Amino acid sequence: MSQLIPSTTPLRTFGDHEDTVRAVAVFPDRRRMVTGSRDKTLRLWDLETGVVLKKMEGHSSHVEALAVSRDGQMIASGDIGGEFIAWHGENGESLNKPIKVHFKYIYSVDFSPDGTVLATCSDDGMTKFWCTKTWQMQGDPIKYGPYCIRYSPPGDLLAITTDSNIQIYNPGTRERVASFKGHTKHNLSLAWTPDGTRLLSGGDEDDPTIREWDPLTWQQVGLPWEGHTDSIWATSPTPVVPSAQEAKRSASRFFVASWPRLHPNYLLIINHVRKFQNKNYIFEQDVGNRKSKSTNYYTT
Repeated sequence: MSQLIPSTTPLRTFGDHEDTVRAVAVFPDRRRMVTGSRDKTLRLWDLETGVVLKKMEGHSSHVEALAVSRDGQMIASGDIGGEFIAWHGENGESLNKPIKVHFKYIYSVDFSPDGTVLATCSDDGMTKFWCTKTWQMQGDPIKYGPYCIRYSPPGDLLAITTDSNIQIYNPGTRERVASFKGHTKHNLSLAWTPDGTRLLSGGDEDDPTIREWDPLTWQQVGLPWEGHTDSIWATSPTPVVPSAQEAKRSASRFFVASWPRLHPNYLLIINHVRKFQNKNYIFEQDVGNRKSKSTNYYTT
């Protein structure tokens, strides 16, 4: 039986951006994170001390999407102008000039598990694939999007959300292997469990639930997870405590956060249970003035 554990107490704040923080990614070692903002910059942070390690400049419009490669050696950022930049994961130096890859807003980016491909999806309804050595487009795009794309842990599947359903593809052949309704209206967020045995999805304000899917059958597992009252734009399966012993006990936990799309003061930092607000500060947990939008933990 699922149990909802609301959390509203901040553990640390991070403040340095000059405008709203819109995207975040945590490094695999959980010692650093990178954030993207409407101030057109990225920040590389030390998670333990809260110190800004580097201010990363290069975008000409709001940064809206971020990803860190599985080995932590590369960062990718996408903006509302349809451009992306790749950055060195260690020093934050740019690896290329901004590349125009979409005609509209980039909603989501994700690296393949081996780091050789970057997938980008946009409001232009296209998901494209880029070689991380040459930054040339790799193969044909997939004509679906725009909200979220996520590689499975082995890399053999790519999940894509659309307005009406969830699409599952073989990223190598671009063959669609499954399609299912998902939520009652829009499917906004996706996350695979680390072992790849489940896919989680988050719905919009008409269906603010988390649903769990079995990749063997693509049937829903159990009842939807309830607790939110607005759109769920981010989900992340992760231990909610740092110690190895506790991580083993909490391996079946995950957390989600919801916020209205038109109110950017409700965003989530994946993997470290941090939230940011409209005063350009980042909180480890939501302390906003609208308690119904607090971060929630779910345990199985």
